[in-house]
Amino acid sequence: MFNQEDVLIPFNTSPLPSGPWVVFAPHADDETFGMGGTLLKARDQGIDTHLVVLTDGSKGGDAPDIVETRLNEAKEASQILGFKSLHFWDEQDRCLDSSESLVTKASDLIFKLKPASVFFPGPLEIHPDHRAAALLVWNAIRRVVEKKIELRAIAYEIGVQNPINLLIDITEEIPTKEEVMQIYFSQNQENNYPELVLALDKGRTFSLPQSVKFAEGFFCYDMKDINYSLDEITLRVIKRYQSLS
Repeated sequence: MFNQEDVLIPFNTSPLPSGPWVVFAPHADDETFGMGGTLLKARDQGIDTHLVVLTDGSKGGDAPDIVETRLNEAKEASQILGFKSLHFWDEQDRCLDSSESLVTKASDLIFKLKPASVFFPGPLEIHPDHRAAALLVWNAIRRVVEKKIELRAIAYEIGVQNPINLLIDITEEIPTKEEVMQIYFSQNQENNYPELVLALDKGRTFSLPQSVKFAEGFFCYDMKDINYSLDEITLRVIKRYQSLS
């Protein structure tokens, strides 16, 4: 018979991964939409978090000052989310890649900050910058691990459901997450992102007790997974949906 549901999705929530954290966001707002509730939990539990915004967000609207606007929105949101440091790399929006120079830049930063957990978008996201960010950070993590540094590689969801093996209960954090999402006014004019994000967070409670009203989903990779390319390990994960027990 096919694998049962509990092979594919958790039926309980989990505590937060160990800190410090480095969060890679393709655009200013992805960190909030994707894992804002979890970041608020980390803030309240005293976990140091660091944010890297990879692109300049220049394709996020027609306003001539859109880059500056999105930068300011990210800074305001980060004050609530509690990031210890912010890093804006200003790569061209919708042109992000996993070039050698960017992999080196990311691995150097990870090595410098020495996080216990590194977060990046899931590899099956729709937006090309999200998928590029996943590959970029994965390759950087592999380089850091080669130096015998242990850390957790953790993928988070932004726009669509990805394979997950970790659910964080953000029921209590939802009001503040909504507040932070509203800061990204420039993007909410383009689409009603807060409503869509809340639907995703609500949908992630499908396998959870009724007391959990909202949750954020993640995939925590094993250290041994980092021996493989992101393509290889993603295919292995997908095969769980098709393989027989």
